[in-house]
Amino acid sequence: MLRLSRKLMFAVEAVVDIAYHSGEGLVQSAEITRRQGIPRRYLEQVLQHLVRSKILSGVRGPRGGYRLARERRRISMGDILRVVSEIERPADGEEPESGSEIALKVVRPIWSGLESACMERLDAVTVEDLCRDARAAGIVSEREPPPDFVI
Repeated sequence: MLRLSRKLMFAVEAVVDIAYHSGEGLVQSAEITRRQGIPRRYLEQVLQHLVRSKILSGVRGPRGGYRLARERRRISMGDILRVVSEIERPADGEEPESGSEIALKVVRPIWSGLESACMERLDAVTVEDLCRDARAAGIVSEREPPPDFVI
């Protein structure tokens, strides 16, 4: 079931932060925590799941950090949502198909259609789009040199 959770927001913020601030290097989790205010205990858990899902790649050690595992334009918000959904899924699997006849035959199909439309929209929004929006909003990247206006 589609859910806007803190973990989802943290995951999207972390991936966009890495994409926007990495330049050619790695981004350490402490930098993400400083810029985004994401609690480190949540951040590390989410980052490890994103690495296992091949959205990020991680390098261990004192000079380690994270970078995108694919190009910005090949990672969607839908990809990130699916990873977080796996983390948040109940241990016993999917929710049971119980409820009244109205719930099963009328309400759930509407909700299912809304979820499908939402996922379609999230799959269309890439990390590249979000980085472009950050630039348009005037957020300065810490790794990219500022534009040179010398003529």
